[in-house]
Amino acid sequence: MTKICVPVCVDRIDKMREAVERASQVADIVELRLDYLSESELAQSNEIRAVVRFTKRPVILTLRPAEYGGHRAMNTQDRLFFRIQNLSVVREKSPRNYWDLELDLALILEQREKEGNDVAGWGSVDWKHTICSHHDFVGIPRDLDGLYKAMAATPAAIIKIAVQADDAIDCLPIFRLLEHAQRERRELIAIAMGQAGIMTRVLGPSRGSFLTYASIDEDNKTAPGQLTAKELRELYRVDQIGRETQIFGIIGNPVSHSLSPRIHNASFAASDLNAVYIPMQVDDARPFMLRMAHPKSRELDWNLRGLSVTAPHKSTVMSFLDWIDPSAKEIGAVNTIVVRDDQLLGYNTDAAGFISPLRERFGSLNGVRCAVIGAGGAARAVLWALRNADANVALFVRDVEKATALSNQYDLSCDQLENARFESFDIVINAAPLGTRGEHEDRTAARAEQLRGVRLAYDLVYNPPETRFLREAREAGCETLSGVEMLLYQAVEQFKLWTGSEPDRPTIREAAMRALTQPSGN
Repeated sequence: MTKICVPVCVDRIDKMREAVERASQVADIVELRLDYLSESELAQSNEIRAVVRFTKRPVILTLRPAEYGGHRAMNTQDRLFFRIQNLSVVREKSPRNYWDLELDLALILEQREKEGNDVAGWGSVDWKHTICSHHDFVGIPRDLDGLYKAMAATPAAIIKIAVQADDAIDCLPIFRLLEHAQRERRELIAIAMGQAGIMTRVLGPSRGSFLTYASIDEDNKTAPGQLTAKELRELYRVDQIGRETQIFGIIGNPVSHSLSPRIHNASFAASDLNAVYIPMQVDDARPFMLRMAHPKSRELDWNLRGLSVTAPHKSTVMSFLDWIDPSAKEIGAVNTIVVRDDQLLGYNTDAAGFISPLRERFGSLNGVRCAVIGAGGAARAVLWALRNADANVALFVRDVEKATALSNQYDLSCDQLENARFESFDIVINAAPLGTRGEHEDRTAARAEQLRGVRLAYDLVYNPPETRFLREAREAGCETLSGVEMLLYQAVEQFKLWTGSEPDRPTIREAAMRALTQPSGN
């Protein structure tokens, strides 16, 4: 059974009960992060004991020093003294309570016991109620196996190893460690922290991890890449994931902004499919495709069935595929991978996603004058789709020299974007990332004075759904079309390629709009 542990991080004991009550509503286990308490509060052992008695869920007591990602600086002696003084607290009420004990302290206490020392008169450590932990916020330790062996040699009932992942490939040693622990029948919590490690938080329990950590909400995360408990239960349906669950994901960098996990997981749930869709931050496509994705060479035994591909990998993944749809070949970009038997098949759903809402507005695009802004992967799909629809197309870019190859490929005029005027065009399409949520959000590919006389302005940027480009277009009297429409149409095409069935379209739209208007953890 999947267990979700929610940390409680407050600076005063009188706040702790309310926080514990909130956490208990979504958690299977509650972690009391005592390192967040002030010095004077930390000294109130009886009050801490009372909170443990009050808690309805099993409790993990943690006093994490700053060197291991904790909230306070503490020397070894102070840490040791506090733990020894409060060893019996975990025995309060529940036999399933635990102390989280860093490896260095576990080794000291174990050595004292071996020497016949009863730990300064406070009795021996209850190792059945101890988690031996190690945190590395720099990366994957070179000798991860050696670290595991050292921790497994302690009498602790559970081992916890949390390391920093910078790329999805860094999750591979974590999954191997879980497999190793299962063979040894050793309880292990193994987590890759950071955005690149999210898959270990979602898939870890189904691969033997004793528990997975989650925050109560977005504002109370205790580690990079941590999801909220609501996300784990409702978005990823972690309680229902097993070894047979079909796994899908999006690869790229960054992927934290992507709405695809919300859209596809909602679709899977609505269709009652045993499937999950996970963001996978991939910096270098080659090791991921060879060691984790391709059935003939991957080193991970997982039921990977398909991938979405986003920047910067839409072209680079093509060399690792066994078959590529002719349209994707012509476009020069793949955004959808299907795993079938022992092969990887590549498709491009961006073109269909782009053209479908446009056809709904215009019907036939034959002879329609279209200006396309941008020369990246999205622009390639747009140009291909418009040319196949017999539209008249012109390209506008910031750097004409860099776009020469693309304009030559489609035999297009290519003009400087700055100060361009579009009154001679029916449609202007922004296929550049200008206006995307974040540092470029206040920028626009074209201003109102440039867009006057244009019938429709179509922005492929979908987050935010209301971009400055669309506001400028409305000021110029243009009709507008948001990139949300392209996102939804291409997601429908991806779902059909992966599952062979039609998704529930209202579910997809509702999931996308909810994600765009609500914080991710709500």
